[in-house]
Amino acid sequence: MSNGTQDVAYDLPVVAVTAANLPAAWEQAVMQTWERGAPIATQYDQPGDPPSRDAFAVITVLDPFAEPRIHKAIPCGIKDLEAYRQEVVDGIHDHWIDPAAGKWEYTYHERIAAYSVPGLAQPVDQMAYVVEALAEAPHSRRAQATTWKPWEDAGCIDPACLQRLWFRVYGDRLVLHADMRSNDAFKASFMNMYAFTDLQRAVAEQLTERLGREIKVGQYTHTASSYHIYGSYYDEFERFIESMTKRSFAERTYRSEIVGPVIDEARAEIAESLRVERETGRKGL
Repeated sequence: MSNGTQDVAYDLPVVAVTAANLPAAWEQAVMQTWERGAPIATQYDQPGDPPSRDAFAVITVLDPFAEPRIHKAIPCGIKDLEAYRQEVVDGIHDHWIDPAAGKWEYTYHERIAAYSVPGLAQPVDQMAYVVEALAEAPHSRRAQATTWKPWEDAGCIDPACLQRLWFRVYGDRLVLHADMRSNDAFKASFMNMYAFTDLQRAVAEQLTERLGREIKVGQYTHTASSYHIYGSYYDEFERFIESMTKRSFAERTYRSEIVGPVIDEARAEIAESLRVERETGRKGL
């Protein structure tokens, strides 16, 4: 389509990836977005930043806990990844929520496990509902948790990117679909998927106990209406591309047994940080 001076692409590309494990699915989706993403400005751009590369993403991981499970190119250390997992699954940072004091406006865990509504006396534990709904009818299509609060998020500076988690049991496997309105492909989406699939594991374990039969972790599907790579870190992303050409997939990833001791150390550090927080009131990890 022409605007009279230059050709402009108005269609948002669709990136669709299916892979056996989490790191493979992530890097394929990121690379497709880099290669095919539409150039679009963002509300976070600084003067001189190139436009982001943006696409609608459908990312399917056939076995979320297949090895290797962790990609080395994540923009954080293993300790930070473990802290984020605990933040989403266990709510270790829910006490940081205090927008009136200039602190966090929400966490994903708070939204799905203690969803508050004006006029409602008690917050809603949506994860308890998911487990109960699937324990009563594993094939139910109604087992979901949502995060969006239009009365708060419409004017929020940093509204929740995660919109919905949808669970269902197929045979002996629990599937999960996570829907994101916006997702930083390079610097956030792996951490999101890593934590959400661990939440999937936690629900599967609870269902195993409730149903009296083993429910395994099944397919995970991650969709993002805007899956993007920011122009502000194109230089950093170019180094990631270079590593893809010089290192094998095994060299680009970690198996769980390799990083297990590091994760154990991280858990101890996180627990100590939370203890200090309780005593001093200062924010830790």
